[in-house]
Amino acid sequence: MWGRRAVFAAMAAVGATAILAAGAPALARDHGHPAAVSVAPEAVGFDSARLRRLDEAMAKVVADGRVAGMTTLLARHGKVVAFHTYGKASLATGAPMSRDAIFRIYSMSKPVTGVAMMILFEEGKWNLDDPVSKYVPAFKDLKVMRGVGPDGQPILEPLERQPTMRELMSHTAGFGYGLSAANPVDKLFGDRMVMRSASLQEVVDKVAAIPLLAQPGERWSYSIAVDIQGYIVEKLSGQPLGEFMRQRIFQPLGMTDTGFYAPAGKSDRLASVYFRDPRSGALVETKALSGHDLPTYKEAPPVEFGGAGLVSTTRDYARFAQILANGGALDGVRILSPATLALMGTNMIPQAALAPDADGEFNRARGFGLDLAVMTDPGLAGGLEGKGTLSWRGAAGTWFWADPANDVVFVGMIQRFGADEEGLDRLSRTLVYQALVDPSR
Repeated sequence: MWGRRAVFAAMAAVGATAILAAGAPALARDHGHPAAVSVAPEAVGFDSARLRRLDEAMAKVVADGRVAGMTTLLARHGKVVAFHTYGKASLATGAPMSRDAIFRIYSMSKPVTGVAMMILFEEGKWNLDDPVSKYVPAFKDLKVMRGVGPDGQPILEPLERQPTMRELMSHTAGFGYGLSAANPVDKLFGDRMVMRSASLQEVVDKVAAIPLLAQPGERWSYSIAVDIQGYIVEKLSGQPLGEFMRQRIFQPLGMTDTGFYAPAGKSDRLASVYFRDPRSGALVETKALSGHDLPTYKEAPPVEFGGAGLVSTTRDYARFAQILANGGALDGVRILSPATLALMGTNMIPQAALAPDADGEFNRARGFGLDLAVMTDPGLAGGLEGKGTLSWRGAAGTWFWADPANDVVFVGMIQRFGADEEGLDRLSRTLVYQALVDPSR
C-alpha cells in the first residue's frame, strides 16, 4: 500500500476531496425529516486506518488515468462514514468532480424499476406467478429459438408455457436484449432498432415479434425485461413511468436530482462519459456508441426506459440503496414492507439454470432475485459482505451494494464504458469489510 504522504499527494494531483467524520449532513432531505449525518468511522465499527486503504485504492485508479473522476459513499446504520470525490467531472473543461455531480446510471435504473413494480405488487395489482401476457397481451404468441437454419435464420418452436412475472423480474423469461450480434435473437433487436423506438408500446410490439432465446425458466439471460416492466408500471398505475417514480420513490425519499434527464439548472452538473482507447490507453470522451449518438440527458427523452434511462447523484442513490438495507423505509418514510424486500432478495434462478461453479455469473454462491443480484453464500463466493447483500452495476461503471446483515451501503460512481475490467466493485467490497472490525457497533 502507499504511504500516507504518497496518497495525499496523489489525491491532490487528481483533485480529490473527502468528507470523513465531518459532522455535516450527507444524506439530508429537504422535507423536514431527520437527516443522516456523517460520523467517525469508529462510531459505527470501522477502523479509520484500515478504511484509508479504500481511499488510497480509489485515488490510485484516478491518478493512474483509468477513470477521469469518481465519487464513493460508504454508510452504516444510515450514517455516512466516508464520502469522497476524486479527479475531474470533465477532462475537457477541467471541472473537478463534485459531491452533487449527476451520473448516467444506466442499468442501476433496474432496481429502481423493480421497486416501482413491488409497490404495485403490494397494492395487489399483480402476482409473481401470473403470466406476463396477462399484462402484455401481445406476448401471448411468443416463439422460442431452438437453433439456426442454413439460411442463418432462427429455427422456432412454440412456448412450452407462458413466461411468468417472476421470470420477467429475474431475467429467466427468455427475452433477448440486443447487446451482442452473436446470436440471431440479439441481432434482431439491433436490426429492428428496439431501443430506438418512439414509445414503450412500440418497444413491446417489436419484442413480441422477436423469438425468445430459451424456454421460460431454462436459463438466466440479461434482457429487455426491465423495460417491459416499465411498460407494465405505466399500464397498472395509469401514469408515465417517470411520474410514478417521482411521486412514489424520488419525492418521498428526497432524491431531488434523480430522473430521466437533468433539466436546465442541473445539466451543467452532468459528468462527462468516456471509454478507454485500447491502443493508447487514453480516456476519450464518448458522444456516440455503436454508431448512434448518445442521449444528452439534458432534455426529456422520447421513451422512459426503466432498464437503463435514469440519471442520479451519489447521495440520491445512497438514499435509495438505504431502503434496501433498511427493509423498505428511511427517515420515517416507508416505500416497501420488510417482507417485500426479503422477497426481492430471494434467489429466483432455478437450480438447473445456475452455473455449477464460481465461473458463471450466478451460481450456488451468488444468485439473482427481483431486479437485483443477491449474495447467497459470501464465503463460497470468496467475499466478506453479509449474506443477502443486494447489488447491481451500470454500463458506465457505476456500482452499488446494500448489505442488510451488516447495515452497510456503498455507492461508487464513475463515467467510463468498459470499466468492469477494473474490478472496482469487488475491490471496494474487500477494502470496506476488512475495515469493519467491530460489526456489533
